Amino acid sequence: MSVNVHPRDLLVYYDPSTEVGKKTIAYAHSMTPHVNAVEYHKTEFTGTMWMELVIMLGLRPKDLLNRSHPKYQELIQGNNFDDEDWLEVLKHNPDMIIAPIAVRAGRAVLCKTPSEVLKLEIGSPSNNGKITWGDR
Repeated sequence: MSVNVHPRDLLVYYDPSTEVGKKTIAYAHSMTPHVNAVEYHKTEFTGTMWMELVIMLGLRPKDLLNRSHPKYQELIQGNNFDDEDWLEVLKHNPDMIIAPIAVRAGRAVLCKTPSEVLKLEIGSPSNNGKITWGDR
């Protein structure tokens, strides 16, 4: 599975057990009938897929992690990882992702609030520019 999808489709990576996840999916369905909801825990993401997502988001891999998550506090805090290591952390610990990630037409948004998915409505301005995590 690649994160590149048909321009009309809206792909949402999320945790259905969270309120923000459920509400993000509801907002997504209000935008288009073409929603592909992918649960973090039921889909294995490759390092390449995570790399594509962080580049589209204009973030670093570690920016996707919830630093207050108990597992982060216990196992990760204080470690000096490189980008490849952070991609491995994402790959093996989807439960630590801070918020749903929505992708449409080559653009992505980290939905810390459910309404942020609306940034991907057709015709809305791009949210991610040309930044890659190495530029930060």
